[in-house]
Amino acid sequence: MFAETFDKATSADDRSLARPRAALHRAAPALGLFAAERLTGMVVAALWAWHIGRSPRALLATSWDSKWYVGIAANGYGRTVYWPDGAVQSDLAFFPLYPGLIRAVTSVLPVTGGTAGLALSWAAAGVAAWGIYAVVERLHGRGLATLVVLLWGLLPHAVVLSMAYTEPLLTAFAAWSLYALATGRWLWAGTLAGLAGLTRPNGIAVAAAVSVVAGCELWRRRGAKGARAPVWAAAALAPAGWLGYVLWVGVRKGDVLGGYFAVQSGWTSRFDLGIGSLKVIRSMVTAPTFFGFPMALVIAGAGVLLFALFVLDRPPMSLLVYTGVLVLITIGGSGFFESKPRFLLPAFPLLLPLAAALARARPRAAITVIAALAGLSFCYGTYLTVAPTAL
Repeated sequence: MFAETFDKATSADDRSLARPRAALHRAAPALGLFAAERLTGMVVAALWAWHIGRSPRALLATSWDSKWYVGIAANGYGRTVYWPDGAVQSDLAFFPLYPGLIRAVTSVLPVTGGTAGLALSWAAAGVAAWGIYAVVERLHGRGLATLVVLLWGLLPHAVVLSMAYTEPLLTAFAAWSLYALATGRWLWAGTLAGLAGLTRPNGIAVAAAVSVVAGCELWRRRGAKGARAPVWAAAALAPAGWLGYVLWVGVRKGDVLGGYFAVQSGWTSRFDLGIGSLKVIRSMVTAPTFFGFPMALVIAGAGVLLFALFVLDRPPMSLLVYTGVLVLITIGGSGFFESKPRFLLPAFPLLLPLAAALARARPRAAITVIAALAGLSFCYGTYLTVAPTAL
């Protein structure tokens, strides 16, 4: 009896292990292409950095926001910078999970914070690519899933996936949370959404998706006797990370509900329905500006167009809410206009219409488009690493 029970348990364990292995095996070609394109992008950026006498590692590991994350990991929160124009930049604007992970790595391994940040981002980017593949494969099959992963790695601003930034980590949590929703794993969906909310401000998009889908599921089951506890738990866990940090900053600043938003306002970041962005666009028309600003406008505009096409395809509610909140935050927020493409980087469902169009196109046309995107991604990504404007 014991042997029979043991054999059954072992068989079940083998099956549970075989499923992830099989899923990883199916995703391997897409992940290989993703790794190759990101490695090529880093090589191009490194060659240019050496050409101009800069350190490739410094450009990838300690540029712009990366310095803040590494500083928080080393010293904790408490740094504030006061600028002559009145801007007040506090490190409380940065969510805690990524610097916390950097600190954990540096406490175990003999590496600097920047190196730890890079290792975390590269690993998270791979996990995110696998999660994106899993979500799209479940909806549309292997071919389209491979194309979406390929396109995600060739976005003009995909160099961020190779830098010590939080977008790879957020996208990893988001993709697997959405996959957990699609497969009915409510506790996983809520937990991963909560972690996404501890990673970046726009991680609230994952919580919104989980909460809306959970609400719809509870409404659907309102007359049923089946267990609804996991659904309730997912709805409660999903916003916990984001709300917890926002309220903690509020307590620290002496304004529970408004403290965090006051910190963001010091960075000139606020939600004003796009009024600030319109002012930036007007200034681009009337005065010279850095190349990153018009490129940000083009990329953000393309994101809005792709979102419209995405909505017309009637996607699942989870993807619709997640992507819609990301687009709304990006377009409706002011401050750091040049960073808007980076804010859209986790919105991988926007690539579904483009991937579908490439799948229907003739092979030669599809290859031409992909080659053009690769050239743009590698060249523009290299520019972003040395540009005088924030990434």
